[in-house]
Amino acid sequence: MTEPYACTDPGPGGLVGRGDHVSRVAGALGDARSGRGAAVFVGGEPGVGKTRFALAAAAAARATGMGAAHGRTGTVGPAVPYRPLAEALLALARTEGLPAPGGTGGHRRILARLLGGRGGVPPLAAAEAVLRTVASAAGRRGFLLVLDDLHEADPGTLAVVDYLLDHLPSLPVVLLATVCPGPGPASALAARARHRLDLAPLGPQDVRRLAAAEYGRAALPPELLRRVLDESAGLPFLVRESVRAYGSGGGPAGVPEAVAADVRRRAERLGPDAVRLLGVAALFGERCGVAEAAHAAGVEEGRAGALLRAAADAYLLTSDPDDPAAYAFRHPLAARALGADLPPADRVRAARRAAHAVAELHPGLPGPWCARAAALHASAGEPAQALRRYVEAAHRAGAEGAPERALALLTTARGLLSPAVAPDLRAEVWEGLLEAVLLTGRLDALPGDALEPPADGHGLPAARRAGLYARIAQVHALAGRPEEALRRLDLARWTLGETCDDHAATARVELAAALIEPSRLAPERLRTATGAARRAVDAAHAAGLPGLTGWALLALGRLTQDQDGQGAAERFARARALASPTPGDGALRIAADGCLARLAMRRDGLSAAVEETRRAAERAGLAPQAHETGFALALDGVRRGTFGAAGELIRAGEEEAARRGMGRAVALWRLAEAVRVAHSGRRDELREALGRLAPVVGAAPGLRAMEFGLARGFCSLLQEDHEAAEREFAQALAYDAENPATGDFGRHGVALLCGVLAGRAGRPHHDRALAAGAAAARWNRPFAGLADAVLLGREGRTAEATAAAGAALAAAAPYPLAGRLGMRLVAAAAYEDGWGAPADWAREAEEFFHAAALPAVAGACRGLLRTMGAPVRQRRSGTDRVPAPLRRCGITVREFEVARLLAERFGNRDIAGRLHISPRTVEKHVSSLLQKTGHPNRAAFASAARDLVTGSAP
Repeated sequence: MTEPYACTDPGPGGLVGRGDHVSRVAGALGDARSGRGAAVFVGGEPGVGKTRFALAAAAAARATGMGAAHGRTGTVGPAVPYRPLAEALLALARTEGLPAPGGTGGHRRILARLLGGRGGVPPLAAAEAVLRTVASAAGRRGFLLVLDDLHEADPGTLAVVDYLLDHLPSLPVVLLATVCPGPGPASALAARARHRLDLAPLGPQDVRRLAAAEYGRAALPPELLRRVLDESAGLPFLVRESVRAYGSGGGPAGVPEAVAADVRRRAERLGPDAVRLLGVAALFGERCGVAEAAHAAGVEEGRAGALLRAAADAYLLTSDPDDPAAYAFRHPLAARALGADLPPADRVRAARRAAHAVAELHPGLPGPWCARAAALHASAGEPAQALRRYVEAAHRAGAEGAPERALALLTTARGLLSPAVAPDLRAEVWEGLLEAVLLTGRLDALPGDALEPPADGHGLPAARRAGLYARIAQVHALAGRPEEALRRLDLARWTLGETCDDHAATARVELAAALIEPSRLAPERLRTATGAARRAVDAAHAAGLPGLTGWALLALGRLTQDQDGQGAAERFARARALASPTPGDGALRIAADGCLARLAMRRDGLSAAVEETRRAAERAGLAPQAHETGFALALDGVRRGTFGAAGELIRAGEEEAARRGMGRAVALWRLAEAVRVAHSGRRDELREALGRLAPVVGAAPGLRAMEFGLARGFCSLLQEDHEAAEREFAQALAYDAENPATGDFGRHGVALLCGVLAGRAGRPHHDRALAAGAAAARWNRPFAGLADAVLLGREGRTAEATAAAGAALAAAAPYPLAGRLGMRLVAAAAYEDGWGAPADWAREAEEFFHAAALPAVAGACRGLLRTMGAPVRQRRSGTDRVPAPLRRCGITVREFEVARLLAERFGNRDIAGRLHISPRTVEKHVSSLLQKTGHPNRAAFASAARDLVTGSAP
């Protein structure tokens, strides 16, 4: 028996991912009910779900009115002849009763001996007795006989099955047997069956479905989902037992008890030498070679190879197709279960031998052998050697562009730290761990006290302690704890002192200051941060650290890009050039590419390069960079009006950031959601989004100004509440004056335009905004350009105003909302001062906002048209059928109906008859059409508009 739950019902998870196999069994059962029996052999490795599949087949048979009985081969105690057959027939006796004596054709005594477990029953007699019994039980309804784990069966049972295979086709009986693959008589019998079903491990999607069904409560916890995906190898038995054990910790080494018992049972069948060898092999992790295992266990290599091959045949191991002398455990739970069974003294001795064997067999410890050697030293009770190997392996992982792997190695290493470890080595572990967290954003993997180093500072020099505190400060900032980050930063500066000549430590502390100072509540915070960034660049360069210099240049560029876009681009490019082409510099290279792409998107409105850098960051495991870039893409999507796609990006981003503990990113994503609903003009949803933002608004610098500028103020404009918008833009400016923001909140765009229209801002304000780099952003250009046009119009320079407005609206091409809102805002000023095309703008804006379901601003546009004496479109059913050029002329639905017939040269009476209106009404509609379109008579209109009005496309 390979699945301990074999006698249970199929359970809540049912059969997942087995649809085709179920259909084939259903077909065989249908044939049996028609009198054509067959054998179905179900194969697959232990744990793949053969028993559960067989039980489900029996339940399906009973559901159709067929009889069914199930028997299995025993695995505990002495062998019982014909065990699965006897168990199945006893089950039949309990549920339906055995056939009358005449039904078994005189084989009653044979059947009694068979059911009593007495030996000496000739296989042929037993086979005939079983055949007659199931045939009699089948009657006309059909019968399913299930024999589980046939590969474990005794020779007598196999002989009976052999006999049944010859006679089933003429009976209404299906034999369903489960077998494990591999040589043996059971496999030979399977080859003769009409139906052979091989159950494969489940794919990731089916594993998710099964785990969710078994969990059966709320959403599947992410930790549990990762566990079953990483550890189950797609085997349903492991998925179910892992879900059942979740929260209880399972057995030794965190292995569910049922799984450990199954693994142990299969190992014990191979003998005590194999059990010990497998326990030693588990010390190497999930993979080891024959030579390494043999050395560690003190076994001759040929003998070790034979034992490991036998373990592979038992599905405890899998052979490496690229290296015949290497094996991997079938799943991580098997390695942990077998390793836990190794006695402690044996474990220490074997681990010590294994560590020396690895060093001897693999000079320099290439590839994964360094980390394996570290684990072996740890198991051998040699923490200093283990720590050195873990640190070395982590450095290699970082150099290979694998920060997640480096984090895992250093997290394990940290568990070995103690006061007895040398200060330098302890510091190296702490520094590497913090660096890995900063790159990966995996604050959820950070040990609880990792940000609280011992008060003695590890006995390190002041410069090194300062660097350690600076890293801790950065981690707090990433977690969205700015107060704690500033406290640690101040500690780092105090520890470093004012006259430190350690350039590397100075660069580290100043870089942390450049990143964290924007969170300090002070009007000079951006200037302070910029000065720190410049000092970090100089110190890193003096220390000969190109990588650190590159990160400092990126910080400096981000701090100055609103004032000096070109200078920021040059700094980003310099940082990119400092990143070597090796994988180890991948994080710096991707970060520089991201900064350059985001800067270009601000300028040109092109997002493809930004999306590529986001994907590159995700592939490299650089979550903070991916989230920073994703936030920029979300805002760009909102500005483009792709609210659905932006919403999906925001929801996924916030969920992942929260799971990782990245509080700063959570705040940014919540701000992005507030901006998204604000730009949709949904005030109620904005209140809800702002309520979610409020608890975390201090987690990132400048969010208050962005909240009032990008979200509250913009939404008020779309609600036509200009007084509220004025107050909210003023509040954004006040927040920025008190604590300057690092992100654009509309100061140089929509807030500037509103200020000009309200008379609060004039030419000096516009010129100062134009001199700032942020005004050149593609989103800001339409608003800043229209502000210029308004000022030019007031100055009487109408031609220049018209040209400025045209350029501004052309810049709004990627952002329809910005263009139409700008048209609505400046239409009245343009009409009063005699520049531009105010009526056309108001009409185009009205159509846009009406289609966007923003009635307040659409109604305001209609009011503007009435004020200008321009035709106002009536909003009646069917307006979408009116072509856009005619809608812009103010043509109504009824006028369009008249126009279509007019274009076909119908007279007024004919038009009246077709539309069921009076000729006088037709005459009024024709006159209105000519006036609105500017045609002198109906013939001219019919000639010019025929193609337009006879088509249906708007």
